[in-house]
Amino acid sequence: MRSICLFLAACLLFCTAPVRAADPQPKATSGEFIILTGGVSLWQWEKWKAAPHDNWWMNFVRASRIRIEQIQQETPGAQITWLVYRPAYLARAKQDGNDLIGHIQSVRDAFNVKLVFFDRPSEVITYLNSGQPRDKVKIADFEYFGHSNKACWMFDYSNNIDSASKAWLHQDDMAKIQRGIFSKDAFVKSWSCHTGESMSQVFRKDTGVAMIGATGKTQYMTDELPIVSTPGARWVH
Repeated sequence: MRSICLFLAACLLFCTAPVRAADPQPKATSGEFIILTGGVSLWQWEKWKAAPHDNWWMNFVRASRIRIEQIQQETPGAQITWLVYRPAYLARAKQDGNDLIGHIQSVRDAFNVKLVFFDRPSEVITYLNSGQPRDKVKIADFEYFGHSNKACWMFDYSNNIDSASKAWLHQDDMAKIQRGIFSKDAFVKSWSCHTGESMSQVFRKDTGVAMIGATGKTQYMTDELPIVSTPGARWVH
């Protein structure tokens, strides 16, 4: 079933930056706020395509930064942890001749958040379950910015292999997330393409927590959060 990650690339069309959030944002005032950021594509492959992905390396980082700033304005003193898929940014940094890891760290420093780089998808599950003592520090907010199809968050789409992925969290992996680690009023949202078509339902079944996802494609702009860009598509739980 996981092979779907390698063959549903046509389901992905992420453009370049964030737009308005269609849903109310979380009201939680305690617990941990976790922003999960996937990697960008390599421009050496994308530049030849009719609808290229990630011509801007900061595509998902920018959206994450905007959301971090919103959380800090809404919930002063919020405990924010930022999980970033490191291998993709190392690869793009080599291609671009630019210290992208240093730029990401500068966002951490500017907003004074906890930055955790991860190299394997399993590390995301490990952090959710035990990055904090979950009997005391529940997850109040969990949001994803990156590439996806309806069943996978793909952290290295078109970065390791052109138009495919080798590093992902599949909806089948949601069963590995421990129940009880989220607060009762937790806000969970995948700002990526298509997750509202399948992954959101599986996430709720396995964790007991609703996850907002899009039924179509999402588009990333520059100064706002992602919007649903497919006509007739919408955000769903």
